[in-house]
Amino acid sequence: MKDLAKLLNAMRGAGVIADYALFGATAQMRYTEAVATLDADVLVALPSADRLDLLTPVYDFCKKCGYMPEGEAIRVGSWPVQFIPVFSPLTREALEQAETVDFEGVALRVVRPDHLAVIALSAGRAKDFARILALFESGSVTPGEVAALAQRHELSERWERFRRRFLDE
Repeated sequence: MKDLAKLLNAMRGAGVIADYALFGATAQMRYTEAVATLDADVLVALPSADRLDLLTPVYDFCKKCGYMPEGEAIRVGSWPVQFIPVFSPLTREALEQAETVDFEGVALRVVRPDHLAVIALSAGRAKDFARILALFESGSVTPGEVAALAQRHELSERWERFRRRFLDE
């Protein structure tokens, strides 16, 4: 993960990406117990979002640094990494409000737990629901925080279904 943090910071410094934040299961490991995952997901803001080949500069930069593609991912150390451009107002806000943490002496931006929970809520898969519950169980986020963020991003109906199904007794 340290190599990934260095690569992401170098990309941002070179202007290949405008910003980044780790999200998905790898980001959740900052807040909960380890989660099974096969790759690292990185949310990226790109300086030129009007291209058809959005991620070509990212892949080219990675190749120059010795990191080779494996399908949709780039192998960075032991991690296959997927670069995902911001795709909604929610993910843009998550990126803008991400926390910068110290990872073995290297800065690494990580999506906050409330945004992780609401992004998972928007995806709506069984594994996403389990991740939300793990965030609650760890005390990283409260149902009230998730409800407020879900409401701001027009996901109140999904939140209510989730709440009734998993939190009401």
